Amino acid sequence: MVREWWNGYSTVLDLTHSDAVGWLRGALRELMESDGVDGFKFDAGDLRHYRPDDVTMAGAGAVDQCEAWARLATEFSFNELRACWKMGGQPLSQRLHDKPRIWGHGGLASLIPEAIAQGLIGHSFNCPDMVGGGELSSFRDGSSLDQELFVRFAQCSALFPMMQFSLAPWRVLDERHLAAVLAAVQTRQALVPYLSTLVDHAASTGEPILRPLAYHFPGYEAVHDEFLLGEEILCAPFWNRAP
Repeated sequence: MVREWWNGYSTVLDLTHSDAVGWLRGALRELMESDGVDGFKFDAGDLRHYRPDDVTMAGAGAVDQCEAWARLATEFSFNELRACWKMGGQPLSQRLHDKPRIWGHGGLASLIPEAIAQGLIGHSFNCPDMVGGGELSSFRDGSSLDQELFVRFAQCSALFPMMQFSLAPWRVLDERHLAAVLAAVQTRQALVPYLSTLVDHAASTGEPILRPLAYHFPGYEAVHDEFLLGEEILCAPFWNRAP
């Protein structure tokens, strides 16, 4: 199955076919052995990449292919996925979908409510999108980088189970904004021991790492722009653009 991909065309493997799974598994293991790769970002797997008329070995549909993709990822200790199906509770790092470089709904303001939802359906090891927003089309409109937005993305992401950059901060930020991002990363580093205990706890119990306030304090169900990191730390990011 050949599909148009974000930068050209690619072949979609039928992961209900044992030969296809075996070939891909072997290719990935070879990379680990020959090049010292620790793990993989299993990008895509989204339902939209499959079509109702696709012919598969098991007669599987889009959701079955998505699930099979995630099941393969469980074989690798270091993984990251953008799409899963019925795989809550598995040892998978689940990333939020690509975010545009905007402050409001769909962008920065969507990080916390979407991550909370992920944790509650069994994806404890959740990860925000790239700091600043990683949606490809956001970088094609010719607009200049909003450095304040980049900083706020970093400050929010720093207290998630995972954090990742695409744009190198020292290449796109001035001195003041870079210092703010570095401070956020340093805060995260100081909390690594606590985060590690939460990761171990989630692995054994299935409890989310990033939790809604109402998880421990009933009556705060309407709060969607703050979260608890475990039971001990309340995170309340500052959302508004600086004056």
